[in-house]
Amino acid sequence: MLRIGIDLGGTKIELAALEAAGSVRLRERIATPAGDYEATVEAVGKLVETAERALGERGSVGVGVPGALSLATGRLKNANSTWLIGRPLREDLEVRLGREVRIANDANCFALSEAVDGAARGAAVVFGVILGTGVGGGIVVNGRILEGANAIAGEWGHNPLPLPRAEDHPLPACYCGRRGCIETYLSGPGMAADHARATGERREAAEIAARAGHGDRPCEETLGRYVERLARGLASVINVLDPDAIVLGGGLSRIERLYTEVPRLWGRYVFSDEVRTRLLAPAHGDSSGVRGAAWLWDPA
Repeated sequence: MLRIGIDLGGTKIELAALEAAGSVRLRERIATPAGDYEATVEAVGKLVETAERALGERGSVGVGVPGALSLATGRLKNANSTWLIGRPLREDLEVRLGREVRIANDANCFALSEAVDGAARGAAVVFGVILGTGVGGGIVVNGRILEGANAIAGEWGHNPLPLPRAEDHPLPACYCGRRGCIETYLSGPGMAADHARATGERREAAEIAARAGHGDRPCEETLGRYVERLARGLASVINVLDPDAIVLGGGLSRIERLYTEVPRLWGRYVFSDEVRTRLLAPAHGDSSGVRGAAWLWDPA
């Protein structure tokens, strides 16, 4: 069975076509027509059609999106790609492609990919984290996505940062309308904004991490604040969910020191005398989201 996964991001749309065992037969990536809903639906449709024509086979289609389908309306909600909010994305894609389409939050897709055949393979409870333009999370239990009663399970990025300190104030405004959300500190733009507030310098998160590794003291201090905030945020997840493994994804997951320093710090906030939860780098890197979208069709 050919499984086609689509990762519908704010800047790019990626397709991966998987064989039954998970090997990739084809991968394509195009720019997202940001701000244009109709063009976005058409771009996904053309991407699937082109892939199927190249492979000579029709497949199932799963789509990872930066949001969730409302249980009340069936339309997309909570998307930082705001032009998708309130739109009947699943229905429009099904009409465009002439078949059933399964849609899940992109962080859920990431978590599913890493739980099925990635870094957390074999773990019973997996929390997948996206640290990128935004901050998201997904939960997989025994190989199945946990969506929750409100379709928001794992959405830790829009909880308040736990135990705010003096350097965490003033609480940054979030696009969701609240202040002090975890996303405003732990996203890439959040790290960059924190660095700008502290130093007056405008640098991207990747540059801050790189310069910190070469002894730049202001960047080192910014990264230190980031690491400590991430430890606080993930400790709150462990206290509630107690997962076997946490897998980091998104651009900031490439910062190697997170995997040593965060577990060293989170114990002071976890309500246990020992923390056995593993913090893992993704096995599939940037491809986890699109692979997880493909696995929305019978991953187990």
